[in-house]
Amino acid sequence: MPQMLNWELLGGVSFRKGCYTGQEIVARMQYLGRLKERLYRARTDADGIAAGGSLYGRQFGDQACGTIVNVAPSPERGVELLAVIQVGSATADTIRTAPANDAPALELLPLPYDVPLARAPQRA
Repeated sequence: MPQMLNWELLGGVSFRKGCYTGQEIVARMQYLGRLKERLYRARTDADGIAAGGSLYGRQFGDQACGTIVNVAPSPERGVELLAVIQVGSATADTIRTAPANDAPALELLPLPYDVPLARAPQRA
């Protein structure tokens, strides 16, 4: 869903434009649904981090609460990454690179744009 990657916040999805593949589902999420996952930026010192890897939060146990989208070396230390994470986990839990409680944790970093925690459905 484009909303999971914050595209609607950046103007990357038009809700006034004509038809496109998947428009009905995307519009339904925007106007009627409740988005459960969002794109977050984070940093970690963990080794072996790669796109497509899973992320874990205590409230989900051994079930993944997020997926790594992109990874790049951090100018400060470790790696920085973009990941789609369950909003509930990102705001209330420590996100880790493995289900174990001693696995390396992520440090959530700000994105260069505002991301509302909860947004009411919009009307066109």
